[in-house]
Amino acid sequence: MPRAQPLLSSGILRRGKRLWRQYGIFWLGAIAVGLVAVLYARLIDWGYDEFRAVQREHVWAPLIITPAVAALAVWLTRKFFRGAEGSGIPQVIATLHAKPGEYGARLLSFRILLGKIAVSFLAILGGFTIGREGPTVQVGAALMFNLRRLYPRSNALIERQLVLAGAAAGLSAAFNTPLAGIVFAIEELTRSFEARASGVLITAIIIAGVIALGLNGNYTYFGTIQIGAHFPNLLALAVLLTAIVTGIAGGVFGWLLLNTARWIPAPLRRLHGERPVVFAALCGLVIAVVGIVSGGTTFGSGYAEARGLLDGHEQLSVFYPFLKMISMVGSYLPGIPGGIFAPSLSIGAGFGNLLHMVFGSMQLPMLIALAMVGYLAAVTQSPITSFVIVMEMINGHALVISLMATALIASRVSRMFAPALYEALSERYLAPLPRPAPAPVPEVPEVDAPEAAAEASGAEGSGEASGDASADASINAAGEAPGKHTD
Repeated sequence: MPRAQPLLSSGILRRGKRLWRQYGIFWLGAIAVGLVAVLYARLIDWGYDEFRAVQREHVWAPLIITPAVAALAVWLTRKFFRGAEGSGIPQVIATLHAKPGEYGARLLSFRILLGKIAVSFLAILGGFTIGREGPTVQVGAALMFNLRRLYPRSNALIERQLVLAGAAAGLSAAFNTPLAGIVFAIEELTRSFEARASGVLITAIIIAGVIALGLNGNYTYFGTIQIGAHFPNLLALAVLLTAIVTGIAGGVFGWLLLNTARWIPAPLRRLHGERPVVFAALCGLVIAVVGIVSGGTTFGSGYAEARGLLDGHEQLSVFYPFLKMISMVGSYLPGIPGGIFAPSLSIGAGFGNLLHMVFGSMQLPMLIALAMVGYLAAVTQSPITSFVIVMEMINGHALVISLMATALIASRVSRMFAPALYEALSERYLAPLPRPAPAPVPEVPEVDAPEAAAEASGAEGSGEASGDASADASINAAGEAPGKHTD
């Protein structure tokens, strides 16, 4: 009997360690993601409130604040936080599609995590048209990825599962949409229904969502819209027209971000490649001017404007979605950290308000919901994730079929203009990592003087040629630079 006791204790200890590695680390990471997502959301909301307070008191202040913030944000990102630019979702996709260990150490480090939060907060203080949901996805993936150190022998499979769970949990906590987090992990991040969400992944998403609910209370992101039992006769036509309009608009937005070398004038492209901080300040000036022209409605993520339209408390100009798109493009050209989910939903709400002029007999909240899902699906080309997100955000279960149809059609229309945005942007992070320096070349034995002179002459000529080629390559790279820093 005395000998059986140690054996039983060692068995329980081994089983406890196995359960900790299988579930405990994921649960710990999910709790951390939920806490950080809520605190990050409050930080961004506070920063935008501060900007709006200054902007209301001093209408012309953005002409100074926004360009200055843009220059500082780009300088910080390029100097200290390479890999934190843009929404963060392309970085997560690149990590999942490559070797998670190598690429995660470059794109999901604690330095990138801190830079993502700090610089996006700085950008929202300047009134940039950015959201916090995409950055929360990268932050969640980074938090979970760095928990690999708790495994005695980590491997690519464990690292991939951690990144996937962290990213999906981040979206779930940011929007309070756990079902959308699961669909997002399958449709957007893996692009494969063969990679089905495991129980561990779903549990991590739910835990992160529960933490967010515990701190924020039970809420829906955009409130609850009231839809009557009887749908209008023009609903099918409204779905089709809304999907086409938002599909074209979202496709044009994707084309603009992915083909900057084809529409930005050459002097501005050179400015972006040679003096990115100055280029960023110029973009900030454009954003400030557009914001002043719009009466301040194009600053920030656009959440307040979309919520106001759904509640019936906001009156926006018919030009709002177009001005918001200009501000959104200007916010992403310099490569400042920030997401596109919330601004896309706001632009979609603006298109719904515009389409209400055509379908005046329909409820405005219904058109807004259809346009939001259509524009988001067109930009991301992830229709299932888009309609699930919007359905959960507005508690719009009565509109499931209509939202689904709008998302599918808009996504298909968008593909006529540009490929999937996140997938295309992730390709620049999939470039081969730098190789180690080659071993020293052994010394060449001495040769006769005439032969050495001839070889030196030939090498000198080839050196000039290679120098010319390098110069040409650098000029081309500078010319293409704007197209490679727009996520």
